[in-house]
Amino acid sequence: QVQLVESGGGLVQPGGSLRLSCAASGSIFSINVMGWHRQAPGKQRELVAQITNGDSPNYADSVKGRFTISRDDAKNTMYLQMNSLKPEDTAVYYCNFRVRHTVVFAKTYWGQGTQVTVSS
Repeated sequence: QVQLVESGGGLVQPGGSLRLSCAASGSIFSINVMGWHRQAPGKQRELVAQITNGDSPNYADSVKGRFTISRDDAKNTMYLQMNSLKPEDTAVYYCNFRVRHTVVFAKTYWGQGTQVTVSS
């Protein structure tokens, strides 16, 4: 089993910055895909950013140029640097990892979610 622990959410004023972290622990052979999703009240969960080992990251159009996703494979940790935050970025942010436990077996795990509120 693998556990993902998120941190870094909170309340920030419009134009401010936050940095989210997601750390994995447990039986991990490798992590192929790491991603951040978010869900605002009354809306569906949406992909914010995703990074695959060895490839360039992908971003939702709404966050391009403002958010940066990165990963530290030595620490099994992923980050989301969020700058120029807007009220519409307010949501619960979830991380997910596609973890390879063996060469042939992989499973997707989700974090518990962290609240990000952008408000003056």
